[in-house]
Amino acid sequence: MINQQNQKTYAAPSIVRHYAALSKLQPAEQTIFNVLQERLSDMQMLDIGVGGGRTTLHFAEATSGYIGIDQSAEMIAACQQRFASENRAFACCDARAMSQFAENTFDFILFSFNGIDYVSHADRLRILQEVCRVGKPGGYFCFSSHNLQAMEREFDWRNQFSCNPITAYSNLVMLLLLRGFNRTIRPKQLNALTHAVIRDESHNFRLQTYYVRPQEQLRQLAADFKDVKIYSWSNGLEITDLDADNANSDLWLYYLCVIR
Repeated sequence: MINQQNQKTYAAPSIVRHYAALSKLQPAEQTIFNVLQERLSDMQMLDIGVGGGRTTLHFAEATSGYIGIDQSAEMIAACQQRFASENRAFACCDARAMSQFAENTFDFILFSFNGIDYVSHADRLRILQEVCRVGKPGGYFCFSSHNLQAMEREFDWRNQFSCNPITAYSNLVMLLLLRGFNRTIRPKQLNALTHAVIRDESHNFRLQTYYVRPQEQLRQLAADFKDVKIYSWSNGLEITDLDADNANSDLWLYYLCVIR
């Protein structure tokens, strides 16, 4: 992991309760559900970083086989309690080493809510390799990730002003906190980086988060995945132009890929 603080955060009772209370799909997840809906009934699905079972509510019944995994034993316990009457399958498992699953097992693998962003760069690449190993060739992999292009805008004070003085004040306070928690990062530095680890506002600045440019994410996927489509988190629409507004302003993006 990037550090132990990320792991401790996801084991905290208040955080587990927060995730266990969530039930809605993100706009991009709903789009991807709709895209795959006609095929889901024939798919074996692996739900990585299942958290409190938010995505289980939507995908488990739609697929022919479903298992949710998470590195946090506390999250898995919350899922088991939440779905105790439905006999859903959950397991504590590290996405970097999914040895309990054989090669070519799953038709659809989901890693939602930016879960892949809380490991180191090297471990991120290991996860992508493991996903390719346990996924079937021609199967699908969907995940979301934080967008460095959008964070670059957040670091720029000129983007924090608003006609609403309350909004402008709130934006500037958040900027001061962001800069304060990331004193070694300068806005001009971000221009030259393809990815960066940033302590962002997630769970009150408790997490170290991996941000990546879409172009770099496509490069990371090229060896093991093909036909990559990118979707806006905020509205669920496909992004075909990486210079478009959503590609630069959405703080995270969804990627839907076909496993080679």
